[in-house]
Amino acid sequence: MKLSTKRLLFVGVLLLACVGLYGVFSKLGLIFSLTHFPEVLCGEKCASKGLHQPPVGDGLINGDQAIATLTNLSTLESEKLTLLIEKSKFRLTVYYDQKPLKSYPVVLGSAPTGDKLREGDRKTPEGLFQIQDKYPHPSWSKFLWINYPTADSWRKHLDAKRQGKIKVSDTVGSEIGIHGVPVGSNHLIDQRQNWTWGCISLKNKDVDELYGIVSTGTWIEILP
Repeated sequence: MKLSTKRLLFVGVLLLACVGLYGVFSKLGLIFSLTHFPEVLCGEKCASKGLHQPPVGDGLINGDQAIATLTNLSTLESEKLTLLIEKSKFRLTVYYDQKPLKSYPVVLGSAPTGDKLREGDRKTPEGLFQIQDKYPHPSWSKFLWINYPTADSWRKHLDAKRQGKIKVSDTVGSEIGIHGVPVGSNHLIDQRQNWTWGCISLKNKDVDELYGIVSTGTWIEILP
């Protein structure tokens, strides 16, 4: 009886230790959180599908018009509003009810080509994301924090490790968002200077306008 109790105690302590280590590794970005567990194990068949039909051409849609003149903000249904970012076209387009409403010029991480696979690669992630928080930023006007890494992000990260594209010790990264530029630095956008560590950057007047219409949960699709 005593032996059985000791074994149970040992197993309990071992389980607690494993849970504790898992939590530590998760916070360090070395392993996905338990909330992502089913989706990560599901594989490619659970990968997110696209949301938008990209606009034709490379130009900006209604770029010189205020959002308020294009739609009635008081009746705007937040769940119908989505964002499409096309990295190759340096363009962010606001969609409402699956129709393009207005585009803004953007720049990206300083290594703009390719998907983000690890922390520090200075790439902007690709895929489907949601805004998980938004708040004023002391240096870049506003910050729209997206929920990177998602389960898709973790699948890509782990696949890259298996294929030897990145180191086993590499972490997945975090703190990706949409924000403005330092005051007086609109030239970064005009000259398409990719200056961030992976975030999407707009002119401050543009991110201020965007900040007023998006909400927590707004979907964002980022294409190559």
